[in-house]
Amino acid sequence: MTSELTVGPHTDPTLLYRYRDALYAADLFIVGLHLDFFTWLGAHPSTLGGVCAAHGFAERPADVMLTLFSAMGLIQQHDGLFALTETGREHLTGGAPWNLKPYYPSLDDRPIARDLLEVLRTGKPANWAAQNAGKDWHRSMESDEFAASFTAAMDCRGLFLAQSLAAAVDLRRHRHLLDIGGGSGVYACVLAAHNSHLRATVLDKPPVDRIASAAITKRGLADRVSVVARDMLADPFPAGPDVHLYSNVLHDWDRPVVEELLRKSYAALPAGGRVVVHEAFLNAEKTGPLHVAEYSVLLMHASEGRCYSVAEMERYLSAARFSSCSYVSGSAARGIMIARK
Repeated sequence: MTSELTVGPHTDPTLLYRYRDALYAADLFIVGLHLDFFTWLGAHPSTLGGVCAAHGFAERPADVMLTLFSAMGLIQQHDGLFALTETGREHLTGGAPWNLKPYYPSLDDRPIARDLLEVLRTGKPANWAAQNAGKDWHRSMESDEFAASFTAAMDCRGLFLAQSLAAAVDLRRHRHLLDIGGGSGVYACVLAAHNSHLRATVLDKPPVDRIASAAITKRGLADRVSVVARDMLADPFPAGPDVHLYSNVLHDWDRPVVEELLRKSYAALPAGGRVVVHEAFLNAEKTGPLHVAEYSVLLMHASEGRCYSVAEMERYLSAARFSSCSYVSGSAARGIMIARK
């Protein structure tokens, strides 16, 4: 078993994660200025539905946009009604003496800004930036080459994030963990390394299942961590595991899929089983943290999901009939929500 599974780095790489996570947020701000959204909102305080109706936006990306602008301190909401803050009104509305909108038009043609405008209007993810074949992230993952590259990217991130996950989740009374959409199996491996009694199964689609098998073998845990090739959206979950883990998975999907996956977990788990959701969570009010709101823009661009608030995830877990929901902070602005069947 490789030593890095139980020992974290000497230095904190959180800032290095945030450089990537925040990469597309400025482009969404540019889109807002291009549309003169702040001038419009100053004259028309609106609900999320009102914003969508007035601008022809889909709900998911509009929610991400309003959350970002809230976290930036440019808009605020009260009882579901969004309005400008003093900063937004003074610096981003037409006719205001301190309006900064003329500072930005030269950036309107940035490729990601154009992508985000299209996502706002269609609700569909854009093409993955690293792909030339015109595929979004989900379809790109069907390619061996892209799946290997993306899984490696998530593996190097997961090796760090999994340490705080292992510290936060008490698995002493559980015997078998199902890592749903587990990619390389790095989270399953770290949790197994920290819990010598634990077996784990990684569930993912081809070709990721083959990548996971090789990574688990390389880490010396093939005797305790196995892989099952299944589509988590279409196939039933295997019986037997008493813990289900979703680590940086649910943020790739819109609410109906999230709710359906949690219902499937509830149905498959035994009484007393637990579900663990490891994500970058927004606060209950969806006013921050800013770096999570920024990361949500990246997810909105490339996937069918976004970052969810702790209040939203608790509602989804409760709707799936889970109880005793709790939240624990993790590394690099991630958190862990745990609930029981």
